[in-house]
Amino acid sequence: MNTTQRQWPSGGFEIHERPWFDLAYLFFVFLPLSLWPDRPLSSVLASVLAIALFLPLFYSFYRGSTRPRSAVAHMLAVALIGYALIPFNPGGNTFLIYAGAMAASALSPRRAVQLSVVLLLVMALEFWWVMPTRAIALVSVAVVALIGGMVVAGIIFSRSRARANAELKLTQDEVRRLAGMAERERIGRDLHDLLGHTLSVVVLKSELAGKLLDRDPVAAREQIREVENVARKALAEVREAVAGIRATGLLAELASARLALLSADVRLDQRLPPLALDEKIEAVLAMAVREAVTNIIRHAGAQRVEIELIEDDSGLKLSIADDGSGGIVRHGNGLAGMKERLDSIRGTLEIESQTGAGTRLLLRVPNVPEGVWA
Repeated sequence: MNTTQRQWPSGGFEIHERPWFDLAYLFFVFLPLSLWPDRPLSSVLASVLAIALFLPLFYSFYRGSTRPRSAVAHMLAVALIGYALIPFNPGGNTFLIYAGAMAASALSPRRAVQLSVVLLLVMALEFWWVMPTRAIALVSVAVVALIGGMVVAGIIFSRSRARANAELKLTQDEVRRLAGMAERERIGRDLHDLLGHTLSVVVLKSELAGKLLDRDPVAAREQIREVENVARKALAEVREAVAGIRATGLLAELASARLALLSADVRLDQRLPPLALDEKIEAVLAMAVREAVTNIIRHAGAQRVEIELIEDDSGLKLSIADDGSGGIVRHGNGLAGMKERLDSIRGTLEIESQTGAGTRLLLRVPNVPEGVWA
């Protein structure tokens, strides 16, 4: 039971962040006295004493409310202060609301509701006994039940939302970790494929040049020139690979886009078939997704984004659509850079953006004969 309770984050009562603000509700302790024409001095003194006893409990709870047993003890002590004050001042019911809020802030929702109901029933019996009329007792109980119920429900909802946000953050961290791991594995494979064969050729030709150095210097020099050519080619390939490593893959970029949109309360629907894309094409499409999502978050005010990749006889089509404000300028918002990158792979960009009707970007990449990108 305790383990389950500790999984709940502190909640909507906000005593952990702004305790002085929550003490403002102590005003309601004195409200009945202000409406009492002939209020006795004992009622005022009892109210002041009750607040003096309440404040240490309040701040003690504020410092350690995540411990369920301690929370229950604090809650019951605050409730007893309220019960003791009610015969002198009906405003003692304020402490019952504080007690319910404490329970909702530190315990599981079910247990918090159960304890709050028990506290309310005991208070109802006391009001029935001490109030001059049954009507006043019923009204007082109804008011406390309404306000206390709203407070408890609000705190439970706030805690549930905080827990959902914490779980979402953990999910985002896991996605980032997996994306980073996949990228490191890809880099390792690329470097192994790129350098493994090349370095083997360099070693073999270097050994051959060493053996021919005394017998056939001309052949040895030829082998050394070949080693130089292979090394230069390998250097160019490494530089090209490093440029490719700096560009994020399309799937990794979509994962980052989903996280960014989630943090902005925007839903992402994506439909991507398992396609083997050319590295240059994939890099351009990934950058387009990044640029489009950035613009959507900053300017569109959208609630939903659709990203779809289609392959047909004419080539690839990447559609990025949102339901935001629309009305973008064709050469603004980074679209010029997107168009330049598409031009490098013979692609085209179509923009549909009517004011109030959202925006749709359609990126077309035609089929290109094998070897064009080499």
